[in-house]
Amino acid sequence: MSDDRAAILECARRARAASTALRSLTRDDKDRALRACAEALRSQSKRIVEVNRHDVERAREAGTAAGLVDRLTLDAPRLEAIANALDEVAELPDPVGDVVRGYTLPNGLEVRQLRVPLGVVGIIYEARPNVTVDAAGLCLKSGNAALLRGSSSAQSTNEVLVDVLREALVESGLPADAVQLVPGTSHESVKHLMTARGLVDVLIPRGGEGLIRSVVEGSTVPVIETGVGNCHVYVDADADIDKAVRIVVNAKAQRVSVCNAAETLLVHEAIADRFLPELMRAFSAVGVTVHGDEMLCSYAAAAGTSHAPVTDDDWAAEYYSLDIAAGIVPSVDAALDHIRRWSSGHTEAIVSDSQTAIRQFVTGVDSAAVMVNASTRFTDGGEFGFGAEIGISTQKLHARGPMGLAELTTTTYVVVGDGHTR
Repeated sequence: MSDDRAAILECARRARAASTALRSLTRDDKDRALRACAEALRSQSKRIVEVNRHDVERAREAGTAAGLVDRLTLDAPRLEAIANALDEVAELPDPVGDVVRGYTLPNGLEVRQLRVPLGVVGIIYEARPNVTVDAAGLCLKSGNAALLRGSSSAQSTNEVLVDVLREALVESGLPADAVQLVPGTSHESVKHLMTARGLVDVLIPRGGEGLIRSVVEGSTVPVIETGVGNCHVYVDADADIDKAVRIVVNAKAQRVSVCNAAETLLVHEAIADRFLPELMRAFSAVGVTVHGDEMLCSYAAAAGTSHAPVTDDDWAAEYYSLDIAAGIVPSVDAALDHIRRWSSGHTEAIVSDSQTAIRQFVTGVDSAAVMVNASTRFTDGGEFGFGAEIGISTQKLHARGPMGLAELTTTTYVVVGDGHTR
């Protein structure tokens, strides 16, 4: 057995022991620890930001794309938001022990289905140090031990974040091994985590398509698949022009480095002449480049908006940049056909004042989230009231959409009798 594999399996064993202790914690125990972690992050803010600065500098020197550098970057306001998210998780109800359903059988047996922790949750993710804290906090609140495997580009930041969290856990009387950073930065170390079946209960990958596919295809540990965000906005013939412009610009440009940013725009041909000139002027103001067909590019050119011919690669792209693929469609059905072909199953949006079109769109889309007259940027655990999220699941088993506390539990049936035999 290699040294890396031995070290990772030892981490998993310590996590398994910690998970046993976490199962019996009260909500007060967990909430007190979460608040202590939040305060520790605040008190260590300067130290964390300084360490992160070195990771960011190395990423820039390595030629990392601007969108990915943005995801890596922590400053004082972002760190405060991360700490606030822990406080928000502490305010949320504890899912552990919730009765999913309960009933009494004709023979008098009482049956209850209760939420219980998954156990040891491994999270494999790319250059987003906020995930380190969000994942640790959500796992703690749901009674799970967290094994965190971030990318090498954020290694120093993740190390200091986990050190701060572990110190706060110990001060709160909880096992430090409830949160661990998996050792190693090589791809082989990821494989060792992916094959720690029996010690790790579930893996959750967060990142680009290549990372997710690698974990799904190579893991012997059960995986909850989080998907890339090729999100679509469809502007219907009956859309309000001003509303549609605000929604599309927000969905594309508010923050480009996240999975719920819009990557494709579809516009009904009946509204194109009125809507696209307004949108292109708005796009030009914020620096969006439009990838479209000849007709759509003509609207962009007239407004002085950067544009390029659209390709199949564009329709499939998750850009992480101020680029958007755009097309004109003759009907709601045509928009749905396009989405079914190219969507990653994350989030789709319709802008329309027609209830008929909205119903057709909502029932015709098969994605984790559908927005009606709202930006795709709202597909987010915090925006949904979860406090934070462990990821956006695009699969159909166990969990789908933003994964909060309930999605980090499984269930146990408790059956109570009085001497019953069968």
